[in-house]
Amino acid sequence: MREKHIPAIEIRDEAITLGQLLKLHGIAGTGAEAKDMLAAEAVQVNDAIETRRGAKIRPGDVVDAAGEVFTVVTRAD
Repeated sequence: MREKHIPAIEIRDEAITLGQLLKLHGIAGTGAEAKDMLAAEAVQVNDAIETRRGAKIRPGDVVDAAGEVFTVVTRAD
C-alpha cells in the first residue's frame, strides 16, 4: 500500500504563526479570513483542532485547512 504524499510549504525561519502560514499558502486572503477559519474550528495542526491565530507552527508540523493538507519545512538557502 502506498503512503499518501503530503505537499510541503517552505518557511525561512524556525517557526511561523498559523495566521501567517494560512495567508502564505493562500488558504486565507487576509488575517480576518484566517481568524474566521480558526474561530469556526476549521483548521487542524497535527490532528488537533487549533483556534489560535498566533500558534507557532514549526517544521514537521502537518496542517489541515480548507480541505488542503500540507507539512511545513525549513527553506534551504
